[in-house]
Amino acid sequence: TPPILRTLILCAGATLVSIPQGRAEEPVDLDMVTRIRDEGFRRSQVMDTARYLTDEIGPRITGTPALKRANEWTLARLQEWGLENGHLESYDFGRGWSFERCSVHLISPRTTPLLALPAAWTPGTDGPVRGEAMRIEVEKVEDLESYEGQLGGKIVFIDDARPYDPKGDLNRQTFQRHDESSLANLAEYAIPEDGPPQWRKEYRERWELRQALNARLVEEGALALVEISSRDNGIVRVTGMSAPDPEDPVGVTGLGMAAEHYNWILRLLETRNGSSDASDGETGDPDPVVLEIDVDAFFHEDDPKAYNTIAEIPGIPGNGEVVIAGAHLDAWHAGTGATDNASGVSVVMEAARILKALDVKPRRTIRIALWTGEEAGYYGSRAYVEEHYAERPEHTDPEQLKL
Repeated sequence: TPPILRTLILCAGATLVSIPQGRAEEPVDLDMVTRIRDEGFRRSQVMDTARYLTDEIGPRITGTPALKRANEWTLARLQEWGLENGHLESYDFGRGWSFERCSVHLISPRTTPLLALPAAWTPGTDGPVRGEAMRIEVEKVEDLESYEGQLGGKIVFIDDARPYDPKGDLNRQTFQRHDESSLANLAEYAIPEDGPPQWRKEYRERWELRQALNARLVEEGALALVEISSRDNGIVRVTGMSAPDPEDPVGVTGLGMAAEHYNWILRLLETRNGSSDASDGETGDPDPVVLEIDVDAFFHEDDPKAYNTIAEIPGIPGNGEVVIAGAHLDAWHAGTGATDNASGVSVVMEAARILKALDVKPRRTIRIALWTGEEAGYYGSRAYVEEHYAERPEHTDPEQLKL
């Protein structure tokens, strides 16, 4: 049975379990199982939901008109299907961000468009700007001192080139199709035995370095910061600066560039810096590597609130127990948010639709929660837990606060 239908059968009270030998079998409502399967297979609306979220609404960064539209549309659908107590539940978030235009071109030594997109919460360029590309190598804050006075008017490339490997992990992730065994492996999580995971410390160090780098770039008047996409094959993967707080600095215009084009720019720079073994027989100084960037980006600060979509199928009065089915509605801006996470939203909504279509009367309340603020830091789900259940105390140990 497909996972969505197994979930529905359990929600409807028809339990599917493996019964050890010697124990009586728990009754299974086979009629309900059949009705759920029939509704799911023959009258599914899951793809209609996914299509509207991705084709019609598209990217849904928290704090933007697009995500508010998605909030209102999903709420209207859930109410149309008969769910009760539907509402948009607000929480404090900050400023949103969106962009309407991004154009990146190589101007010299020849002209051609480049595949790149802005990082979320990055400022625009206020029209086209041109500058020379510059590669810097910064592993720690102290390394910035070696570039003092050199960054003004430059378009700064921060990452190393990445060799293309058709058998590498990144490409396998891009094109791999999971089976039952690999999905089961993904669900496994080994709890660390000693101390916080190392990645937390490394993340903190990277964050501190990025803050110092952004400050230096702004101070010296750099035009933009360019990073390499973490995917090959022309895929531009870019996330954001995660700066919803209006008091947070936003740095210079940030871009994620397709690996193939990023590597090419670095090869051009290596030739001009005398660090390349390539020889093309030219005489005299080669033309500088010049890019033109035009990013039209906006901050949305009219409404500092963000919203979770909430609706439910009430259980037996007085039961007091709740089953929550959730997924996150927000998405980054480089794609349509299909697999992250319109797919999850569509499954959760379809589960609710099927149960209401069958007029199921659950013992426990089934609550549908479509979170927002997930990509920027789990803001929506955290706010919901703090509002309705419990607030986790903050660390007071100075050593823990560093991690």
